[in-house]
Amino acid sequence: MKVPVLLSWSSGKDCAWALHVLRQSRQFEVVALVTTYNEELQRVAMHGVRMELVQAQANAAQLQLWTIPLPWPCPNEIYERELQKIVRRAHAEGIRAFAFGDLFLSDIRTYREQQLNGSGIEPIFPLWGTPAATPHLAHEMVSAGLRATLTCIDPRQLPSTFVGREFDQSLLAELPPHVDPCGEQGEFHTFCHTGPMFTHPIPVSLGETTERDSFHYIDLVASPQRQ
Repeated sequence: MKVPVLLSWSSGKDCAWALHVLRQSRQFEVVALVTTYNEELQRVAMHGVRMELVQAQANAAQLQLWTIPLPWPCPNEIYERELQKIVRRAHAEGIRAFAFGDLFLSDIRTYREQQLNGSGIEPIFPLWGTPAATPHLAHEMVSAGLRATLTCIDPRQLPSTFVGREFDQSLLAELPPHVDPCGEQGEFHTFCHTGPMFTHPIPVSLGETTERDSFHYIDLVASPQRQ
């Protein structure tokens, strides 16, 4: 019998790929996605993605979406309190693992492990590796049919012209040498709209570009599904 798992869901390519990897596993079964979001703006905070698009992803993945509304700015104690509510709910429903799409940042992994310590829920990291592994991982994602749009970039690390571009072979070839191909150092964030983890693509169109908190964002808008 597979272990039921929650998956931390930011709307980006890494969590989407983690879902794909977990679904290939004989050990785990993802039963729900968990998303924290800015309650005032109704968007995933760092990615700037509208919650209606996150729900569209959950629908395309045929999974429940568990949401955690947060104020902005959000003190860490509020985040941790709200997360613990989800953890207790998960344990009560028989869920025994919580998966994260982190790639190699050990301080983030340690923090997640500490948050779940003693909860009866095991933290798992299906994509975990080293910085040297991310070029291969990025190309593996693209080769498997994953597609995502860069919704947020840090202009201190990446030219602003990259915001709104597709995460594809062309983009990977043009990234500056100092930028991690998966954006694990915060160089960019994405919205995954197509891939083997979904039953159908999620059509989106590009909206306005804005600058907020020293980052450049592009607004993604749901497009009508083609008949």
